[in-house]
Amino acid sequence: MGIEAKMTTLCYIEKDGAYLMLHRISKKHDVCKDKWIGVGGHFELSESPEECLLREVKEETGLTLTSWRFRGLVTFVAEGWDTEYMCLYTADSYEGELLPCNEGVLEWVKKEDVLKLNIWEGDKIFHRLIHEDAPFFSLKLSYQGDRLVEAALEGKPLELFDIRDGEGQRTGMVRERIMVHMDGDLHGTAHTWIVRGRRDGGFDILLQKRSQGKDSYPGCFDISSAGHVQAGDDFLPTALRELEEELGIQADAGQLEFAGVHKGYMEEEFYGKMFRDSEYSHVYVYREPVDIQGLKLQKEEVESVMWMELDACMEAVGQGTLPNCLYMDELELLKQYLSAGQGD
Repeated sequence: MGIEAKMTTLCYIEKDGAYLMLHRISKKHDVCKDKWIGVGGHFELSESPEECLLREVKEETGLTLTSWRFRGLVTFVAEGWDTEYMCLYTADSYEGELLPCNEGVLEWVKKEDVLKLNIWEGDKIFHRLIHEDAPFFSLKLSYQGDRLVEAALEGKPLELFDIRDGEGQRTGMVRERIMVHMDGDLHGTAHTWIVRGRRDGGFDILLQKRSQGKDSYPGCFDISSAGHVQAGDDFLPTALRELEEELGIQADAGQLEFAGVHKGYMEEEFYGKMFRDSEYSHVYVYREPVDIQGLKLQKEEVESVMWMELDACMEAVGQGTLPNCLYMDELELLKQYLSAGQGD
């Protein structure tokens, strides 16, 4: 028998800044066992989404909705399970008295506390979209067991990162990029410094100026090339990919020297939202000749590039005279590595 698609509804009922959440603890064989979700269920034959919504809410809560909003269509894909198309609603008005639910325990939870509960990782994405009052959206979420392995919004893939422990090892948790930067989760990045020797024995480093359209630190000077390690990927392939994407440099793995590991944390508000960046980074050095006039800059990421003497850069960062998002201790790591003559 082939796997089929099924239709469901899910609703988050609002009251006094809280959502009515269902803690699924009653059924032994429940794919959502111990998870917190909204209320809803499967379509019955010939039902419209609204008919299913009203019936399921009534059955699970005893409430009769009088005002609701269709927020989006969520497609769930999981190995071994039927594909599910879920009509997602919020509701802000109802009649009746709340009754016990045989699916689990109903509880009003403050909206700001919902993401702290044991909820599906993909649910955090649509909760963010609801919180941002996004227009009607189509979101696809794919899982392997409890692990989110794919997310796409309006057909466009969302970036997913492996969450890492203090030693840089994968914890097994995968989260979407915006959620990672909302909470400051530790994740992997690859940093590549393009350097050239000077006649005086010092070094120049290539700095990129971040595009004005970036969601963080727009217009600031940054590492020559850097990028997030996508879920399931590793540091060196990421470094090579970012060099080509951002600067048009096609490098070989043997041309990148591993200079060390850097752990850094920055937080700042951009466009009214707090941005928390907790990185576990592999730092690389690239010494091949580079003609900056011949670089192919990725305009969405990089506005321009410039050479700067390393010590002058460190002084400018220390004095705050260069708009940047660089870490002084990473610059010190780089200087120590170069001064030791490693990789020459």
